[in-house]
Amino acid sequence: MKLIQPYIRLRLMMPLLLSISHRLSPPTMRLWVHPNTIVLGIPDAKLPYIDEGIQLLKRAGFHVVVRNSGGLAVALDNGVLNISLILPGVKDLSIHEGYEAMVRFVTYMLDDLTDQIEAYEIVNSYCPGDYDLSINGKKFAGISQRRVKDGVAVQIYLDVEGNSYKRAKVIRDFYDISKKGEKTKFTYPSVDPHVMSSLSDLLNTQLTVEDMKVRAKKSLAAFNNEVIEQPFSDSEQADYEKRLEQMKKRNERIESTST
Repeated sequence: MKLIQPYIRLRLMMPLLLSISHRLSPPTMRLWVHPNTIVLGIPDAKLPYIDEGIQLLKRAGFHVVVRNSGGLAVALDNGVLNISLILPGVKDLSIHEGYEAMVRFVTYMLDDLTDQIEAYEIVNSYCPGDYDLSINGKKFAGISQRRVKDGVAVQIYLDVEGNSYKRAKVIRDFYDISKKGEKTKFTYPSVDPHVMSSLSDLLNTQLTVEDMKVRAKKSLAAFNNEVIEQPFSDSEQADYEKRLEQMKKRNERIESTST
């Protein structure tokens, strides 16, 4: 992968995207896990009965947040690994090329286990998109991008292990109760839990999130890149804390929604 530069750091994201865009930090890979969290997109927050939907998610044991970007609801837990590749100098890099970079990276990580990964929209999955990753028609990953100035964060969630059906069912139930059959300007997915699965089930191999972290690091090393772990700089930490407060402010209504 030509996009991976000599220094890759494993850290948090949004402050990094700005820092990397301004060439204050080297290109970075971020790996993270969110326990029992439903991440909603901005369109989800406009559902006609969103408060009832949030109550349902909370009763199911999920924390709920709304991200300040596009996309739709995604279910995260300890069996889902999230990866971001955060890169500078992308003014001449198309959105398509950014997605393809992540597809190639994941394909390389798993090339000893399968050559059957495909990238196309899996209809009736949650958060569907042109770059859903699937095996035999069942989705195990979704990719998104965030661009700021001259930097890009290409992000993917990988359903590695655990109960994929349960994750998809709670998203399906969320849309059912949040819409109640009403017509909406935005088209929300009609989620079918049967079109989604974990890598462990699809490959009939017991993979873990820790396994996938090791594979990610080894894949970088295979390109003769040096992988270093490094904390935030002082300026990045300050920016992170500022944006964390903004996120909390943005989600005050959701936090106050009664269960």
